[in-house]
Amino acid sequence: MSVILCTAGYDHKIRFWEAPSGIISRTLRYPDSSVNCLSISPDKRFLAAGGNPHIRIFDIETPNNNCIVNCEGHTGAVTQVGFQAHDRWLYSSSEDGTIKIFDLRTSPHHPQRSFDCGKNVAVNSVVLYDTSTCNNQAENKNASTPTTQMGLVSGDSNGTVKIWDLGTSKCINSLHPAALERRRTKEPIQNVDLSGNHLVATSSRGTVYVWDVSSNNGDVSSSLTDLKPLVKFQAHSKCAYLLKARISPDGMSLVTTSSDTSIKLWDTKTWECSQVLQSHTKWVWDAVFSADSSYLVSASSDYSARLWNLRDGTVVRRYTEYQMAVTCVALNDCST
Repeated sequence: MSVILCTAGYDHKIRFWEAPSGIISRTLRYPDSSVNCLSISPDKRFLAAGGNPHIRIFDIETPNNNCIVNCEGHTGAVTQVGFQAHDRWLYSSSEDGTIKIFDLRTSPHHPQRSFDCGKNVAVNSVVLYDTSTCNNQAENKNASTPTTQMGLVSGDSNGTVKIWDLGTSKCINSLHPAALERRRTKEPIQNVDLSGNHLVATSSRGTVYVWDVSSNNGDVSSSLTDLKPLVKFQAHSKCAYLLKARISPDGMSLVTTSSDTSIKLWDTKTWECSQVLQSHTKWVWDAVFSADSSYLVSASSDYSARLWNLRDGTVVRRYTEYQMAVTCVALNDCST
């Protein structure tokens, strides 16, 4: 399959779509809860789905509709999941206040590592950084466990962005953007993303914070311990919720989605709004770019997902067949 597109939400079902036609090609049952997040492995073999509190992994290549791996360990809703580049392990964040790493080659699938972000704290987002892609990718390809060249960035309900070193299993940096501005009200960090020279964190109240992570010697991990604030701006009204933010694969755009029904694209050179996409009629929970950054798929409470052509801002295809909110989407159309 050259293009893997799937969506899920409140109805306990994961749907695979033929992206051009909008036809459902496969449906999986997720019996435990609604589905909060999805991730497709880089090689397109597996789909990870996070619910409450389980993570279930499905085989994309075979017709088996039952989960093949059940990752246990979280005690609250799973907010984000992601695969390591070579599918050897999975990382996740949860409302139980932890980030966990699961080794997918061992059984039973209990956490290999767990990072505690504090009591009564929900971890809303986590992203992996891997400096080996800049230094020695061949060496890391054979790595059986997380190495010193890898780390995680998390955002939580306390409004904190934390940098975790997987070599030492310690937090090496902790930022509280709103506190630095002496704000009296707490703004939870809803999303974090890292790409190229930028680390982006977005608050639930629509504020976007950007740090420069470029380094003269190319050492991303050292630059993450000494982050340089680059820009801060209000992406959506404080009366609305900013729900998702992602940097495009080419690093040229940031997408933000909101409860105000809009999707906004931001130029990462100027950090000015370059496009506003309006078609959804309710909250837009998620959005993901195509590999060439030319298309976007969004998921909404209006019972639909939509495929957008970012060259002209038009809706190319609507994915319906829902009677409940669509809260997450995953897309892998990479050629390799």
